[in-house]
Amino acid sequence: MSQSVVKTISIDELRPGMVVRQITEQNGSVKVTSSGRVSSQDIITALKKKGVKKLQVEFPRESTVLPKSKSSKDQNTAKTTFAAEIVTAEKLHRKGKDIQKVLLDAVGKGLSFDAQIPREFSQQLVASIDRNPDALLCLTKIKEKDDYLLEHSLNVAIILANFARFVGLENDAVQELAHAGFLHDLGKIQIADDILHKPGRLTDAEMEEMKKHVTYGVEALASSSIAPDLINIVSEHHERLDGLGYPVGKKADEISRYGRMLAIADMYDALTADRCYKAGMSSQKAIKILLGEAPERLDKALLDQFIKCMGVFPVGSLVKLSNQKLAMVLKQNDSLAKPVVKVFYSLGGNHFLEPRDIDLSTDTRFQIENAVVASDYDIDFNTFFHRMVKV
Repeated sequence: MSQSVVKTISIDELRPGMVVRQITEQNGSVKVTSSGRVSSQDIITALKKKGVKKLQVEFPRESTVLPKSKSSKDQNTAKTTFAAEIVTAEKLHRKGKDIQKVLLDAVGKGLSFDAQIPREFSQQLVASIDRNPDALLCLTKIKEKDDYLLEHSLNVAIILANFARFVGLENDAVQELAHAGFLHDLGKIQIADDILHKPGRLTDAEMEEMKKHVTYGVEALASSSIAPDLINIVSEHHERLDGLGYPVGKKADEISRYGRMLAIADMYDALTADRCYKAGMSSQKAIKILLGEAPERLDKALLDQFIKCMGVFPVGSLVKLSNQKLAMVLKQNDSLAKPVVKVFYSLGGNHFLEPRDIDLSTDTRFQIENAVVASDYDIDFNTFFHRMVKV
């Protein structure tokens, strides 16, 4: 039995690492007849210059279906409480940062990496999410401003896997998206620090250099034998429906559904993340910006689903209550404006409180006034989390 399937794709869909069987459509007088594995972006550029339009490409049968985790939803994963899962989830979160360090170090040195490591880790992420999605989601809010490059792809993987589950995707697709999220920004390690961490607006030349991180990442994934379908998802996280994204400038239906989902998760985490030069914005402000990008640049139907998945006040985010107390969102309810929260700080007294949980859907004495960020009140939220949330 053949171990691969052959698909006809456009030249704009061709990525490093793919195996070309033959050219099926080409303009121009110089005909390309050679076949084989595409080793770099330069080869794709050369093919475009020679007028290649469509090609037959081999895809491994297993590239679109990742092995199912033993703890997958499809196999009736046992649910656990937040308190039971948070300890495991925190260990997994630390492990994810450690793996990111290893992958970034390899890519930065121009080396390949063991593709099985991020693949197995992504399966473990999905298993934790299936046991209790709120634990890892909560941890996406525990951010170190100097660890953005390590934390961002990990957080995107967590957010994207939750999003995939919410829209009803099967386990193989959920794991593939978690995997793509975890690997999507490896190319940034090859961008100069003075551009990557610049606090102000990038110049046109700097922006052009920044855009290369997608191509750098795609080439790194191809050299490590990451499946072409997954590489394609990664390649699309900065493409936009209006055709003004990069690196290809794909439009509308040229962008895959999974690429559109990754774009939303990537942008959301980038907006809410703390950087070395600025604090992240509140979830409410981030969602407002995302809505401003739809439907022209982001998929409006998917974005609406994303907001329902994350909630108006996402798990792990901070809110100000009508009694002038601060609380952290612990769990969503059917009413998105009335989640379960953990009250922990008095604004009137400017001091921490003994934490207590309140279900705003049943306790009508209090309402959420607005989402906030810890830096607005000079609160060390990470310390609060580690000392109090896990008890």
